[in-house]
This record gives sequence, C-alpha cells and structure tokens, in this order.
Amino acid sequence: LIEAKLQELQDKEGTEENVKVTMKDMGMERARHWGWPNVYVFTKALGEMVLIQEKEGIPLIVVRPTIVTSTYKEPFPGWIEGVRTIDSFIVAYGKGRLPYLSFDSETAIDMIPGDMVVNAIIVAMEAHTNQANVSIIYHIGSSVKNPVKLKVVHGIFYQYFTKHPWINKDGKPIVASYIKVLDSINSLNRYLTLRYLLPLKVPASMF
Repeated sequence: LIEAKLQELQDKEGTEENVKVTMKDMGMERARHWGWPNVYVFTKALGEMVLIQEKEGIPLIVVRPTIVTSTYKEPFPGWIEGVRTIDSFIVAYGKGRLPYLSFDSETAIDMIPGDMVVNAIIVAMEAHTNQANVSIIYHIGSSVKNPVKLKVVHGIFYQYFTKHPWINKDGKPIVASYIKVLDSINSLNRYLTLRYLLPLKVPASMF
C-alpha cells in the first residue's frame, strides 16, 4: 500500500514536500482507520504485534511506561538525558515561551521516573527468564496509586523557576509567571482569535 502510494506520487512528479505531506496524512488516516489516534502509537502497536508473532520460543516481555521523567534516585535525583515529551514543556516554560496552554487542571497526568522504569524492566526480565513461552505486557505508571493533577505540576513549574530562574542569553533571569490555562477548545479558539487573528486583520494604516 505504501509502495503503491509512493509510486503514484512519483508518477505525478510530486515535489519532496508534497510527498512528505501526503505520506504523513496517509499514516494518520491508516492509524485512525484501525482505531489509533496517531501514527506514533499505531507503529508501536504494530511493533509489538510483530514481536509476539515472530518470537517463537524466546520469552517476550513488553514494557509500556507512561511519560518518562527525570530520575528519582539513580544515578542521582533529577538526572535526564535529552529533551523529550514533558521536558520540552518545562524548558519552554522556563524560557518564558509558554504563556498559555489548553488543559483541564483537574486531569491526572501519568508520569514515571526513568530509574523506576529501568528497575521494572530488570525485575520483569528476572521474573520470566525461564518461561520460554511467555508473552506478557507490563504497564508502568503512577496514576493508579499516586496520581498527580496537572494543576499540581503547573504549581511545581512555577515554584521551581521562581527559586531557580532561567538565565537568558544576556545573563538576565527570566521571571516566572503562571500559565494562562484554557480549559476548553472554545476558550482556546477565543484566545487565539483575540490575541493573534484579529490583530492581523487590523489595517496597517491604523499604526
């Protein structure tokens, strides 16, 4: 199916950008057709299916962590490598580039420290070492026993960057402020319209 679509685009002499956009759209369409919200989770599911189907006599353990954060204890508290998922929001907030965000403050966000994920993987491997026919999936998260609401995470962002402000390129601290929370799609659309769309429609002659 993918090869046929690519061949069709090549026959039409589509540009590189056109091919890229078309294939991305196709990926989303296929993912949603099979009940997945996006290509990311769809391809992860496909990978798991292939492993389970082809594993033969090898014990297979699939570990599904939720949002992986910096470490709790090892190699030291707060260790992290790279900026991914929630880390990008933290960095954007610290730099003062996250003035608003659309979310429900009462929603629990499922996060798990990286070292806890590693520990769970090691324990799972040991527990199933001699079980040749095993195919088991472990979900590793925190929201069942220790749920954290987004409003708490928001407050932690503010408290941390108030005490330890981000220093900009000029050597000056960036003052932390609370994010404007837009708790519905309607409020998000209104904010975007008033803040960005309407100013674009104002005639230049007025300035």
